[in-house]
Amino acid sequence: MLLLASVATGGTSGTEPSLVPWPAKVVTGRGVFVVNGQTPICARGAANSVAQQLQTTVRAIQGLDLKTRRCGRGPAIELVLSPSASVTDTEGYTLDVRASGIRIEARAGAGLLYGAMTAAQLLSTDAQGATPDSKPGVTLRCMHIEDFPRFKWRGLMLDPARHFLSVVEVKTMIDQMTQHKLNVLHLHLTDDQGWRLQIKRYPELTTIGAWRKPPSSGTPPAGGWPGVDQGVYGGFYTQEDIRDLVAYAVARYITVIPEIDLPGHAQAVIAAHPQLSVPGDHPEVSTNWGVNYYLYNTNADSLTFVENVLDEVMDLFPGRYIHLGGDEAIKTQWKTSPAIQSQMKALGIRNEEALQSWFMEQIGRYLADHGRTMVGWDEILQGGVPPTATVMSWRGTQGAITAARLGHDVVLSPAPTLYLDNLQSRRDDEPAGRLAIAPLSQVYTFQVMPTVLSAEEGRHVLGAQANMWSEYLMSAWYVQHAAFPRVAALSEAVWSQPANMSWAGFLERLPAQMQRYHRQGIAAADSAFAVDFQLADGRTAALAAGVGAVTLGNQTAFGQIRYTLDGSEPTAQSKLYTRPLLLKLGTVIKAAAFSQDGRLLAATRSYDFNADTLLTRSSNELQGCPGGDLGLRVPLTPDSPATAPVYDMDVFHSCYVYPKAFMTGARAFSFDIARLPRNYGLANNYTTEEAKDQVKSYPARTPFGELVIYQDRCETGPELARSALPDPAASDNRQSFQVPIAPLEGEHNMCFIFTASTQGPWYVIGSVKLVRH
Repeated sequence: MLLLASVATGGTSGTEPSLVPWPAKVVTGRGVFVVNGQTPICARGAANSVAQQLQTTVRAIQGLDLKTRRCGRGPAIELVLSPSASVTDTEGYTLDVRASGIRIEARAGAGLLYGAMTAAQLLSTDAQGATPDSKPGVTLRCMHIEDFPRFKWRGLMLDPARHFLSVVEVKTMIDQMTQHKLNVLHLHLTDDQGWRLQIKRYPELTTIGAWRKPPSSGTPPAGGWPGVDQGVYGGFYTQEDIRDLVAYAVARYITVIPEIDLPGHAQAVIAAHPQLSVPGDHPEVSTNWGVNYYLYNTNADSLTFVENVLDEVMDLFPGRYIHLGGDEAIKTQWKTSPAIQSQMKALGIRNEEALQSWFMEQIGRYLADHGRTMVGWDEILQGGVPPTATVMSWRGTQGAITAARLGHDVVLSPAPTLYLDNLQSRRDDEPAGRLAIAPLSQVYTFQVMPTVLSAEEGRHVLGAQANMWSEYLMSAWYVQHAAFPRVAALSEAVWSQPANMSWAGFLERLPAQMQRYHRQGIAAADSAFAVDFQLADGRTAALAAGVGAVTLGNQTAFGQIRYTLDGSEPTAQSKLYTRPLLLKLGTVIKAAAFSQDGRLLAATRSYDFNADTLLTRSSNELQGCPGGDLGLRVPLTPDSPATAPVYDMDVFHSCYVYPKAFMTGARAFSFDIARLPRNYGLANNYTTEEAKDQVKSYPARTPFGELVIYQDRCETGPELARSALPDPAASDNRQSFQVPIAPLEGEHNMCFIFTASTQGPWYVIGSVKLVRH
């Protein structure tokens, strides 16, 4: 094979392979090899399991049904385990495409599997796919690939504690992790809202702790809430389930790390075993998101309980690491407990932060005695970190820097960048999630290795992990939508060498990856490529003139935007957008982005350019009030898997601003509102013992509060109108109504405040429309 060029970075021009993550070295050459349904996969011994996984993956992402056979004569895809393979890393491999076949070679099974996943991607870059007997099949350029990972910890965390995922749904994520060359699955199995792991010694943990009652927000709408059973919510994994999941992951060289959260996030375990409670009471499993007060007691009985639980956990999870949480432990109960204060005095412990360190160290030592390593969130650094712990840094990267300098291994997992429950864009059509936006580009450009660390300190950086906290990931669809394609960006950040990374090249390779998701039925988000519509001169100017300049674009500025004005769906042959479009009111524009080779990058979006659209604001188009922030997008009910409706809201202020409302000729506001459960534990928003809850209340004049409209300034501006809210016990959770207002001229910021009691449900705005004469 005559080699032509070494492709150093992940840029493609339609001729280089669309691989994600990009390998350490790719050298292309002359000649081709054609793979079709007659091309066999051959392997010997331990390589046979990898051959089966390659066969399954290629069938899923390309439609080729390759057969397996013993290695012999004739063209084939050959998988070889060899102690003399040229790449020495146990996760590394070489892959050669020659005119005579494909050969993947590695020293260990993990490397061979990753080479097989690269081969599967090489076989899935054609736009049309292939049938089992297709000819000519998939044509591959001759090439040589040498590859190995940059970091050893390439992780993804799933959170079935808040919203449960079935074994099948977790396996789907494991399959995707394998294709992305991730190797650590972190399962957050316990929290205030549920205990999800069967412990045979303590059956109450799942008979009681795995189930919660839905919170109430008043009378449900006719026919019930959409998509949710109003019985208890929950679920758990039996020990047989866990053994099945662990075996499935191990076969794909993925380590499953369980998290048993302590000393905080403990309300579910205390609901099942109230003897562990510090104040001695008996709470129910929490229905609140956020942070609650319940902690484990720190006495000998609690330590024995934890050790007994961990005995069964260690039997189920054979990996080195056990995650013990350690985060967001609000110390109020410890501070007010005479027994714990006496224990601290007897132990010579100076404060409650040091008590947490002592408590975690006891358990960490127990794990170490059994050959395991404790992992904890970076709060375990407070009060003195247990000496054997690995630190997972989530509050930015400083925890990792501090821990590495102390000689601890660290994993980077900072919010908001690697918290994939944050939405991918501020688009109106995003589902529920957190509004600390983590776009695809931010994940891709995340620097795993802190630059301030020395080479010696940097050896403690194991890698990085993305977390998928599931308060707002109510189903497998939500999890997949939040994960992909950002997991593709993460995979490159933790696998590829920095010199080989290219954002522009990644974008060029991503359409093929999106196609792989589509073929496997993965609900990947298209937010990065979806077309946005903006008015160059604003809404008021368009209303006044009856025409407006509409600009089109997308988050990544990638692809060719094609559009139609006749109601038809855009195609790769539709008009190409090159400059703002001057449109008359009443025009409907549909647009989509396409790759250079004509692939559709995102579903068509449409914009109905009319007066109603210009006068209406969705909750996503409203703003937070001064001092506040619409930081969450939430569903109608906490456990509904429905993707709509969703509402932007501020947990602390029941207040919205409609910016630059064109009030000339207006006679009323038309509101669509919803009443939601007030299911938030906000214990971590107390800064001192005397601090008040930060949730702001507004004075009401009627029994159930009002919706109040202010001009220009919230609370202190002129009050334009006040509309009483109905009795929650006797009214639907979603309502529409108009509120008349006095005539007003010009543009004004309009402020909407709900004065309902903060002890009852939340009120949120779904949309508001300015009604004109």
